[in-house]
Amino acid sequence: MSEIQVGQLAERQRYALFDGEKIIGAAHYRDLSTDHGIERVFFHTVVDEAFSGQGLASKLAAFALEDTIAQGHKVVAVCPYIKAYTAKHHQYDAQLVTPGSQHLRILPTA
Repeated sequence: MSEIQVGQLAERQRYALFDGEKIIGAAHYRDLSTDHGIERVFFHTVVDEAFSGQGLASKLAAFALEDTIAQGHKVVAVCPYIKAYTAKHHQYDAQLVTPGSQHLRILPTA
């Protein structure tokens, strides 16, 4: 196993964990343009079971949130993992937007 890297795949609307060229996890999002700017709605986070227990979901969440904020966007935590992560890491409080029906309407359907 090589060193795990994190990056954004903007064209696929996700942040990803990479083990070499292989994607082993992702934080999926959709952007909503509002009068106040872009609100990035995180709706699903997953890490391959083979890599669980290594703190990779936290690494992914931290990178995704920091990058989103650096881009000047607000964060909408619909995903249970991102929601729990932001509840424990209060440095993101000022950038959080409470999810509303407008955020749920832009999410993909199963």
